[in-house]
Amino acid sequence: MENLIANFNYVIVVILMMIGLWAMLAQKNLIKKCIGMAIFQTGIILFFISIGAKNEAKVPILSKFVVENSSAIIVNDYANPLTQILMLTAIVVGVATLGVGLALAQKVYQQHSTFHEDEILENQRK
Repeated sequence: MENLIANFNYVIVVILMMIGLWAMLAQKNLIKKCIGMAIFQTGIILFFISIGAKNEAKVPILSKFVVENSSAIIVNDYANPLTQILMLTAIVVGVATLGVGLALAQKVYQQHSTFHEDEILENQRK
């Protein structure tokens, strides 16, 4: 039980990813699939942020005073900014992907008057 509490964020990440994966695979509504994709992406981003987190880490911004008055800078005291940079990029890509998916769903709705996959495929066959 202590291990579960210590790794609570990973449990939440797995739950979010499974909900998103289920929504993308099991739902027939295109909008619900897009929402599931966004939930899945959120789970992945939270996972990478959880991996990159460090207890008692300082912000990796060095002032001129610190650089001039220290002979060696201890790298382990600072957080790795690469994780945050990559996840900010992933958030932007996720929002763009969601926007494109919703725009495509809108175009499909204009042609078929439905978001349901089976009805769209049935209309395509006619």
